[in-house]
This record gives sequence, structure tokens and C-alpha cells, in this order.
Amino acid sequence: MSEACNHDCSSCSQNCEERDPHAQLNAYSSIKKVVAVSSGKGGVGKSSVTAMLAVLMARRGYKVGVLDADITGPSIPKAFGVTVKAKGSELGILPAETHMGIKVMSINLLLEHEDQPVVWRGPILAGAVTQFWTDVVWGDLDVLFIDMPPGTGDVPLTVYQSIPVDGTVIVSTPQSLVQMVVGKARKMADMLNIPVIGMVENMSCVVCPDCGKRIALFGSETGLKAAAQEMDVSIIASLPMDAQIAHLCDTGEIERVVCEDMDPAADAVERLLK
Repeated sequence: MSEACNHDCSSCSQNCEERDPHAQLNAYSSIKKVVAVSSGKGGVGKSSVTAMLAVLMARRGYKVGVLDADITGPSIPKAFGVTVKAKGSELGILPAETHMGIKVMSINLLLEHEDQPVVWRGPILAGAVTQFWTDVVWGDLDVLFIDMPPGTGDVPLTVYQSIPVDGTVIVSTPQSLVQMVVGKARKMADMLNIPVIGMVENMSCVVCPDCGKRIALFGSETGLKAAAQEMDVSIIASLPMDAQIAHLCDTGEIERVVCEDMDPAADAVERLLK
């Protein structure tokens, strides 16, 4: 580092050890911790887990935001019932807010119609996610959750390299095929030095409403435990299929969800904050 360094890397041509490789957060934002919710596989419930984590942390008194990084398949606005469009000001893009005050940014808040497809190539998708970090006025947040797209391509790579992610929560179902693909997401986090907070097992079983018996629809309930142990990841929550949660998610009322099975996952995130 030069003795004349003013610590403004944006105007510096030197390649020193103190240079921050991450994109610059919006000047009117302060975010203490960033938690990505990821999985190498689609359809495992990343968005619902992201939304429930955000709701639980908001109930505990934390200031929470959700960045929807799934540009081609955004689900977060619908889960929260957010229909207003994001607005801009001289400060940047202003995120929408839910009834609980959770700040939300998604590509669907910028499109004219929510069912309008986003037909963009990888670099443009990745650029949009970076702009959600650099151009959105998040304000003061204790934690920002990032709902990641499936896979290990351009957008997940951009998130991990451009945004200072403090940890990731991996979501999986008990199916062995899913576990294999989820393992790729685990290895990607390792390659990029992203700490894994733990794994959430979604759709672990169905609980009979009459007798309370747990029915494993996707194979043995012990299968994912063995896979998680092999990946050296702790299962921090095991969620049964719940028609009520699915209904509240579909109707935009995720903030009404009561799911005690998610409490251990929220505890893990809270430990990261403290």
C-alpha cells in the first residue's frame, strides 16, 4: 500500500492487498451481515425458506432485507404479497417494504407485468444482481438475506464474488438425486471461502393429521443426515410438508406463518449476528 493511499479503491490503479474485491455497497446503506440461501437444485424451497427466515428475524426485532437474486424465476414479492413497484430517487432505487417492514428488492418490482419473462444472457443477469447491491437504498439493516438462483453458474458466482456474504444456508430435500446436486453448491461455497451456516431439510416428510405418524415421501429420513455428515454440514432445521405454509406463500401472506421447526435455523443466523 502506498503511503499516500486515501483508501478510495475506486480511483486507484494500484493492486495492493487491501483492495476490496467486492462491489461498493450503496452509499446510503449499512448492512451488518449478509446471508445467502442456496442450493444447487431448483424446486427445493429456497424462496420459502428465505422468506420464513426473514420473517422470524424480523419478529425477533432485527432490521431485515431480502434481495431476490433469482432474476429469471423471482418468487419473493409474491410470497410477501408485494405488488407495488420499486421507485427511484437521486439516492438510488428504493426497495419495497412489507407489512412487517422487511425491505424487498426483486426484478419483478421493476417489470411492467409480474409474469413478463426475463430473457437475458448470464452476464446481464449477473449485472442486475450486482446493481441490487450497489444501487438499492437498503438503509440500516442487521441482516440481508439473498434468495439465490439454482445452480453454480454466473449469478451465484457473481453474488459470492461481488457481495461480502458472511454465510450461506443450504436447502435440500431428502431425495438422493437432490443431495448429489446440493453437494455441488456446498463445494462451490468451499471454493469461494463462504462459510456454511447449516442445511435446512425441506419436505422431510408428511405428518398424518389424524395419528401424527411421519410419512417419508422421498425415501428414508436418515438419508439426508448421512449426506450432510459426509459434507460436514449440520442440519439446522427439518421441515415437513405443510399445506398451510404453502397456501400462505401462494397468497402473499408468508408473514403470518408460524413454523416452530424453523426456529433452530433462525437461532443459527442470530448467532452469526451476535
